[in-house]
Amino acid sequence: MSGEKAPRPARVASVPQEMDGQPRRVVVGGVSWRETFAALKHRNFRLFFVGQLVSLIGSWIQNTAQGWLVYDLTGSKVLLGTVAAAGSFPMLLLSVWGGSLADRYSKRSVVFWTQSAMMLQAFAFAALVWSGQIRPAHILLLAAVGGAAMAFDMPARQAFMVEITSREDLMNAVSLNSSMVNGARIIGPAIAGFLMAHVGMTWCFLLNGLSFLAVIAGLWLMRLPRFVPPARSISAGRHMLEGLVYVAHHRRVRILLLLFAVVGVFGWSYSVLLPAYATDVLKVGEAGYSTLLSANGLGALLGALTVATWGNRVRPRLMILGGLWLFSAMLLLLAIVRWYPLALVCMAVGGWGMLLYFATTNTLIQTSVSDAMRGRVMGIWALVFGGTMPIGGFESGLLSHAVGVPWTVAVGAVVCAGAGFVTWLAVRHNENGPAEPGR
Repeated sequence: MSGEKAPRPARVASVPQEMDGQPRRVVVGGVSWRETFAALKHRNFRLFFVGQLVSLIGSWIQNTAQGWLVYDLTGSKVLLGTVAAAGSFPMLLLSVWGGSLADRYSKRSVVFWTQSAMMLQAFAFAALVWSGQIRPAHILLLAAVGGAAMAFDMPARQAFMVEITSREDLMNAVSLNSSMVNGARIIGPAIAGFLMAHVGMTWCFLLNGLSFLAVIAGLWLMRLPRFVPPARSISAGRHMLEGLVYVAHHRRVRILLLLFAVVGVFGWSYSVLLPAYATDVLKVGEAGYSTLLSANGLGALLGALTVATWGNRVRPRLMILGGLWLFSAMLLLLAIVRWYPLALVCMAVGGWGMLLYFATTNTLIQTSVSDAMRGRVMGIWALVFGGTMPIGGFESGLLSHAVGVPWTVAVGAVVCAGAGFVTWLAVRHNENGPAEPGR
């Protein structure tokens, strides 16, 4: 072969698993950029990656504008939380059904239709803002429509990863997907701040609608095997129940989802209050608010790339609990900070810690379950991810109205750190006790 050296195979070692005592295989030795972006060697994943990146930039442009629009129209912190709840509540009702559909039908088709529905929602937003007729009731309704689409989109899109890559590259694909989401968080809010300040808010929603064309085109161009429906035909209700029973009996997934629920209520709800924090605490305008979001996205992007590169080398417990405690510490500091540059640092470092926690949790769940159950398990993941947000949105809105934004953020930080400590104690107890049958 013309003297070309064959690539040296990765060395692996067996080490004890974090949650169930079973051995796992980890990569040891040097790190290369090829490993960091391993999933991009798959053509279908490249199409997905590029299309989703464009679409997610548009989504973050809209999310930034939507939060600012609500606070500009009403000045209400409670309504900020209510809109966030309206966008997430449908996931509480529909995501388990969405996960069932992802296991029963072509995941590409499910994602195609959900992305199309979200495109129409963005265009409706743009038309109302352009006409000057936008009202809080319209925002609540359209947020609920977007949440309903996400309830079906999120389980199918997450479970689709293994079909457009391979099981071997799934961890890398999940981490790169997180890096894509958070790369969009850097770019989207910055674009939104410029558009709101210079050309008007209508363009934020219009560009988001147009951005969905990229992901729809990517799905259309993918080359996938013909979808074969499951051989066993059962009712939709029983199909969903099977997923719930499976998760209830899977100890690792139970622990991860319970912690995920606590963080969803008390941790991520800080983002709902960012418009009020930027305006009332830091005294900055649209550009300052969007820069806070971009700083958070930059840190999260670095966190996702950290998992993509080191995820097979660092103990999952360290990535999950260390990331969560770092995020909690930054939230607590954010509650005290009144100096804008330091607030940007808190947002960036907090985003890094959160993505260490989030991406590793997502990967562990996906790689712990069977292919036949992945859609339903990710539907339950979406239920926890999105379903806790209405609770968190109401909690943060009402608490901030009573005690102020800084105290609300501080309470969330303390609860998240405490939940991480309880999880650490539970895992240590499991290590010292008898192994769970079947795990």
